[in-house]
Amino acid sequence: MRKSAYIFFMAIAMMVSLSAFTSCREQKTTGDKIEDAADAVGDDIENTADDVGDGIEDAADDVEDAVD
Repeated sequence: MRKSAYIFFMAIAMMVSLSAFTSCREQKTTGDKIEDAADAVGDDIENTADDVGDGIEDAADDVEDAVD
């Protein structure tokens, strides 16, 4: 049992180290990172504006229902 557990853990350790050395991750330039961050901020602002607009419409409907 010990030998099979040792082989199992060694195989996992080798796979992890191999994947670290052969990573095919895309290298981004600083400009690309800035552009991605600006796009993310723009999307977040747009989503927040939509949420605020929905909240205002809901509040207006609530006031209208209260007046009726």
